[in-house]
Amino acid sequence: MTSTEQITAEIIAFERAALDRWGAGDPSGYLEISASDVTYFDPFLERRIDGLEALSAWYAPLRGAIHIDRYDLIEPKVLVCGEAAVLTFNLVSHSGATTMRWNCTEVYRHDAEGWRIVQTHWSITQHLKI
Repeated sequence: MTSTEQITAEIIAFERAALDRWGAGDPSGYLEISASDVTYFDPFLERRIDGLEALSAWYAPLRGAIHIDRYDLIEPKVLVCGEAAVLTFNLVSHSGATTMRWNCTEVYRHDAEGWRIVQTHWSITQHLKI
C-alpha cells in the first residue's frame, strides 16, 4: 500500500508538471493526467465540460496562446480517501505585468492507469490586475 505522503507527493508533482507545460502553452499535461470521464468547471464558461474529448476541444485554441512567466502554487493539500484524492490549492500566475489569482480543486481517482483527474474546478479569487 502506498502511504498518504507518497500519494500526496505524486499528485502535487503531477500538478506542477501540468502547470509547467500549461505555462509554456501546452495543455496536454493536464489532458494526459485526466480520466476519459473527467468533468471540468472553468470561470470563463457557463456550463460544465463533460469528458476528455470535450476538454481537449476546449483546450485546442489555447495551445500556444498561453504564456506564464512564473507561478506560485500556494498551500497545496491532498486529502486521500481510499481510491480517491482531493487536491486543493491557490495559484498566483504571473505573465508580464499581469497577475491572476485562482482557487483550484481537483479530484483524482486511482485505477489501473494510476491517479487520474476526474473533476476540476477553477475559480478566480481576485480580478485581473494589470
